[in-house]
Amino acid sequence: MFQFSGFNMFPDISRPFNNSYKCYSVSMFPGNDRQDVEKGGKIIMPPSALDQLTRLNIEYPMLFKLTNNKKSRTTHAGVLEFVADEGKIYIPYWMMHNLVLEEGDIIQIESVSLPVATFSKFQPQSPDFLDITNPKAVLENALRNFACLTTGDLIAIKYNSKIYELCVLETKPGNAVSIIECDMNVEFAAPVGYQEPQRQPKPEDLTEDDPMHHMDTQNFFPFSGEGNRLDGKKKKIEKSDANHAVKNYVRGIPDYDHPRFGVLRFDRSIKAISDKPEPKAEPENNNGDDFQAFQGPGFSLRKGRK
Repeated sequence: MFQFSGFNMFPDISRPFNNSYKCYSVSMFPGNDRQDVEKGGKIIMPPSALDQLTRLNIEYPMLFKLTNNKKSRTTHAGVLEFVADEGKIYIPYWMMHNLVLEEGDIIQIESVSLPVATFSKFQPQSPDFLDITNPKAVLENALRNFACLTTGDLIAIKYNSKIYELCVLETKPGNAVSIIECDMNVEFAAPVGYQEPQRQPKPEDLTEDDPMHHMDTQNFFPFSGEGNRLDGKKKKIEKSDANHAVKNYVRGIPDYDHPRFGVLRFDRSIKAISDKPEPKAEPENNNGDDFQAFQGPGFSLRKGRK
C-alpha cells in the first residue's frame, strides 16, 4: 500500500463564517452597563460563534461584514467578547443607526479579510468639533476602540462628556479597511454647517468712508470756535478776528493768512544766511570799572616772614 506519511493531501482551507443573528443595541445587554462597547466599533457575539470560528480556521484579526438584507445596508466591525446569549448579538447604537435596524431585527454576519488602512478622511457633522484643541489626537485615541472603517459610515466618538459624529468620506486602499496596528494618514473636511469667516476690510478699503469726503470744505474754517477764560472774564475779540473772511480749506495745507489771536500759526519763514561772521561779544565786567586782577596783600608760607 501507498503510505503518505508526512504529506497532507487535504490541507486546512479557511472557510468563511456566515450566520444570521437577532440584533440588539448595547443598552439591551443584560448585566452592567457596557459603555465601552458603545464608544467603539466592536460587537458582542455568542460563545457558539467562537467555537465555529476556531473550527473554520479563519484569519486573524477577526473582522466581520454586517448586512441588513432588507435595507441593503452594510458595515464592518470587529468582535470584543463572546458572552452574548445564543442567537443574539449586541452592537453599538450608531452602528444600528447606519444599518437602519430595529431591536430584534435579523442581521447577517460574515467573516472577511480587509486590507490595512493607509488613509482616511472624516467630516464632522457639527461645527462644535472645531472647539477641540487637538482633534487629530482625540480621534486617534477614539479609534483605538475600533477594528475597521467603512466608507459612508457615520461613527460616533465621545470626548469631554459630549458625543461627536463624524462621517467617513474616504478610506484607502479600499472602501473597507482594517485599522489594527496601522500607520494611517488622517484628514478632515469642513464640518457640516461651517461658514468661512468674513474677510475684514483693509485700511485702504476705508478711504471711501473718510469723513473729509462728506465735509463742506467751501464753508469750513479751522480753529474758528470761541474760547473761554478760566477767570470768568470775557475774552477780547479783535475786529479783524471777528470779521474774518471765510476762506476755502484745502486738506494738508495750513492757512498762512489766519488771524494772530486765538489760533495756531505755522511759521515757515527762512532766515537769510550771511557770509560775514558774527562779531564776538566782549565779556562783561560784573565787578565795576575799578576791578584789577591779583590785587591785595599776600603772605609767605614760611614762618616768621611776611
